[in-house]
Amino acid sequence: MANILVVDDEHGIRELLSEILNDEGHTVELAENAAQARAARLRERPDLVLLDIWMPDTDGVTLLKEWSSTGALTMPVIMMSGHATIDTAVEATKIGALAFLEKPVTLQKLLKAVEQGLARGAIRKPAPPTQFGVVQTESAALVTAVLPEPAETGPQAHQDFGLDKPLREARDEFEKAYFEYHLAKENGSMTRVAEKTGLERTHLYRKLKQLGVDLSRGKRNNG
Repeated sequence: MANILVVDDEHGIRELLSEILNDEGHTVELAENAAQARAARLRERPDLVLLDIWMPDTDGVTLLKEWSSTGALTMPVIMMSGHATIDTAVEATKIGALAFLEKPVTLQKLLKAVEQGLARGAIRKPAPPTQFGVVQTESAALVTAVLPEPAETGPQAHQDFGLDKPLREARDEFEKAYFEYHLAKENGSMTRVAEKTGLERTHLYRKLKQLGVDLSRGKRNNG
């Protein structure tokens, strides 16, 4: 499962791509303009971005240039457009785009491009935020995520994650433990967990469901 950001000013296209990618098991964040895309990129740290070229205000190529010039192009980006010229596609590729999809995007081409993009995820991402206290052992065999302990009787805040696992599997384990911790800490309150983690409630519910998090666990632990 990967985190994929879809940036397109057309509501129908956003919803269609979201439905397809969700069916494939991915977590999807939607943005309808460059401003939302910037915020989503910082908030979600996507594994892949599907970026429309023609958008009001700031177009996709300009946003791609911005990410490239500021060192924020740390993930594969696939450009999309129904009106782009070959020159535009070539320009986007030179800037750093991985591929170009012509609208209307067919299911086969979309899934193939996404698969190739995720496979090219060799582009290294910045280190995770230090607020989680991630500490790596000398043997690099385990990474211990040390979460803040609210009280002596609070939820478990230490867990080991094997670094020899595939990245997606290890990340899913960490995210599941992270959300379970905050659910327990907030006594199962989705509102407080949403505020704490910076996610919208609808996106939080979807993410917890995909990770297989038991939503009643927090209340049982603190009840």
